[in-house]
Amino acid sequence: MSAISDKHIDLGAYALGLLNEQDTADFEAHLATCPACAAELATLSPVADLLKGLDPVEEPEDAAVAEAPVDLLRRRAQVSRRRRRWQVAVGAAACVAALGGGLAAGVATASGPAPAVAGQLHTAKDAGTGASGTVGLVGKAWGTQVTLDLAGVHGPAECQLIAVAKDGQQKVVTGWYVPAPGDGVPGHPDHLVIQGGTAIPLSDLAHFKVIIVNGPTLVTIPV
Repeated sequence: MSAISDKHIDLGAYALGLLNEQDTADFEAHLATCPACAAELATLSPVADLLKGLDPVEEPEDAAVAEAPVDLLRRRAQVSRRRRRWQVAVGAAACVAALGGGLAAGVATASGPAPAVAGQLHTAKDAGTGASGTVGLVGKAWGTQVTLDLAGVHGPAECQLIAVAKDGQQKVVTGWYVPAPGDGVPGHPDHLVIQGGTAIPLSDLAHFKVIIVNGPTLVTIPV
């Protein structure tokens, strides 16, 4: 396995807002010239939104006057809690960076507020599988932001959303696991709403397909 580049690690930290001011400026300069990082950032944004709010450690200033034992213990407890929160944030940034390739970055409705299905909308239903989906497409300088609303998928299953260009090029937008009984089915009527991105420009897209990994296509959505 190849080593993760510094810029890829910076991507996870940037998505979580963990970089300092100078590193943020440096990474944004890189982001402006790297469509791949920009597309991956859009894919990781839903995960990063769930992990934000973890504050970095702010070490207490050295006190010139000795503190009372109770106050000193309270401060040490607060710093310890904040240090643990920082360690969780750093670990989360590493996980975000390690996701890579647009996999496992989706957010289901059960995990919190779902992203809005906005932009250019396209809908399709497969009579054979019973799966139906709507994609919301927003053109970006780096490619296309994609939001999928999916129903009629029975679990357990590992799925992927694939973007297919007019020239036949295929890119994985995102991937996820569907536990039993499924999404948008009896026993679990809530749809799956998941967001990602692809470097394929909106004008070059032909269709999207939702597949079961190493299995059949559940639904194809023309653009």
